[in-house]
Amino acid sequence: MLALPLICSTLAAIALAPMICRALAAGPLARQNYRGRRLASPLGIVVVAAALVALVALAVVQQLADRTLLSDQLAWVAAFILGVAVLGLADDALSDDARGWRGHLAALRSGRPDTGILKAVGTPALALVLALSRGSDAWRSLLDVGVLVLATHAFNLVDLRPGRSIKVLVLLAAGLTIAGDGLAPLWLLGLFAGPALVVGCYDLRERGMLGDTGSTLLGALAGVWLVLTLSQTGLIVALAALAAITVFGEFRSISAVIDRAPILRHLDSLGRMSDAIDA
Repeated sequence: MLALPLICSTLAAIALAPMICRALAAGPLARQNYRGRRLASPLGIVVVAAALVALVALAVVQQLADRTLLSDQLAWVAAFILGVAVLGLADDALSDDARGWRGHLAALRSGRPDTGILKAVGTPALALVLALSRGSDAWRSLLDVGVLVLATHAFNLVDLRPGRSIKVLVLLAAGLTIAGDGLAPLWLLGLFAGPALVVGCYDLRERGMLGDTGSTLLGALAGVWLVLTLSQTGLIVALAALAAITVFGEFRSISAVIDRAPILRHLDSLGRMSDAIDA
């Protein structure tokens, strides 16, 4: 029963992804990737659609069968993850090419409307609602908010190559599962984790791009996983690491660092289409 949200949402994503991908490829939000190939975007919509379809189906079954299929905690988890995805979708649909906090602030100073500012305000607000919903003390709530916000932004920064974001999420989830509370967070987050894996495969094989909708959703998923798993000390370490990644990513190229490290370059390229594809 615990795995049912994960199974249902994954099957929904597998069914919906081809249709949504075709529609996005023909739509105005399609984008060029780093090779200059025009791809369906933002694939994060698939995760949202699959999660909502599975959520509605499970809620109906739960009501009719009088069985507990959905966790009580799912309400605040879904509110945060879906809220972040909506903010990312606004960025995909309305924003220009500004990237990172510095880019968004520069756009604001120049008088250009920029949805990045909306994300900068909306994400902490959603994170605060999530943190307060957990009933933790003030210090723990502040740590939760910091980790949630920075994780969301960090995944946006690293999403510069196909499949990179989903690989980071899978490695993080595996590490937290081994070192933390076992599979409990996976069952709670399965409604989004399953579709994220499906979409990650599309992203890796360059059948589409996550867009800000997808990258921030994956970041939100990672942030919630950290909050659910880590102790207060662990959250402090995670917050420091995420802050370092954020600051570095604002001023330097994360891709350049990965390309200079053979092990990281190999992991980053696993499963990705060869550069020879466009030759």
